[in-house]
Amino acid sequence: MGLGIKTKIKRRLAGPSINDEYIEAGALAALWRTPAGALRPAPAASAKLSLAFVVPFFPRGSGGHMTISNLVRALEARGHTCSIWIEDPSARVAGGAEAAERNFREWFGPFDASVRYGFEGFTGADVVFATGWQTVARARTLPAAGRAYLVQDHEPEFFGTSAQRAWAEDSYRHGLYPITAGQWLADTMGEVYGLPATSFDLGIDGARYRPDPSVTRRDDVVVAYARSSTPRRGVPVALAALAELHRRRPSVEAWLFGHGGPPGVDFPHRNLGVVPEAGLPAIYAEATVGLVLSMTNYSLVAQEMLACGLPCVELDAPSVVKAFGRDGPVDFAPLDPIAIADALEHLLGDPALRAVRARGGDALRAQRTWDHAAAQVEVGLRAAINHTQNAAAAPAGS
Repeated sequence: MGLGIKTKIKRRLAGPSINDEYIEAGALAALWRTPAGALRPAPAASAKLSLAFVVPFFPRGSGGHMTISNLVRALEARGHTCSIWIEDPSARVAGGAEAAERNFREWFGPFDASVRYGFEGFTGADVVFATGWQTVARARTLPAAGRAYLVQDHEPEFFGTSAQRAWAEDSYRHGLYPITAGQWLADTMGEVYGLPATSFDLGIDGARYRPDPSVTRRDDVVVAYARSSTPRRGVPVALAALAELHRRRPSVEAWLFGHGGPPGVDFPHRNLGVVPEAGLPAIYAEATVGLVLSMTNYSLVAQEMLACGLPCVELDAPSVVKAFGRDGPVDFAPLDPIAIADALEHLLGDPALRAVRARGGDALRAQRTWDHAAAQVEVGLRAAINHTQNAAAAPAGS
């Protein structure tokens, strides 16, 4: 842990030009040579638990960190005590500990959990969560009765051949029990890494994402998630599909959101930029059809659109089909601009089908609460404790 402090001092002295990944590589190497944290006794099966979430560096609007915070809120409501610990070995957060702790709470709160930058004063938890490949090395060093890995995506797929890809693949091989966002990820943990896992359904904030009768829904707007900085969202293909749709139906408006800069396209569009979460329901209430593409794990965006009564087109990908079903409320299309334009045009031209999809969104909103997600995670917590305790009791080399 001392190396983490030294590297932060080194970075601040060297100035902003020092390479973040160089610092992080050294910090990871040191952590992997640190002994595993002490094993705490397993709590009683009926006991409420203390849960420590180790989170990586975060930008404003991070969907992964918002999911962590939604689970924290729901788990606290079920009686558990949570804490959040920020792992930032290269000191990327401007302003240091005070700014990091304040920003996390302001951007992703409210919750009761304490937020700490670094690990000074960490004394233990019933379950320690890693929440991304960057945090596994740290999580294994912390004292706990159980160690879990909150897996929100198959992170090696975020990278080409690289150190990051190798680290992400390796993160599943250190004995942390996976609790996964969706069954596709649980299946991947078993099929690729031989790991048992517990899955949960991503929740919907039903108080926020719901139909708004005060907003008149238009019949000529497609709103698309166009965060081009996230390659797994297939944004170039989505934009090409919108260009094809404009060629066919010039009167249909294309609204883009999720990306701060200009999208660099040659068809008429309205660029909404990075929309605060509180502003999304009004957009979903006014648009006619939504578009989001998920090339790895499924996105919260599709189910939040549906919860607001907005039919949507998603990628015909294993994770999305597993999450919603072939007969569910989502319309699927392959990763092909013409086929996506076909699917969008089909929904635009069929008001009765859009009404059916909206009713499916109502049912989804009722089913996929964050409390339901937390109840599923509770099953994983007990499995993580048993997994960790059993691994510690197994004879060496078994």
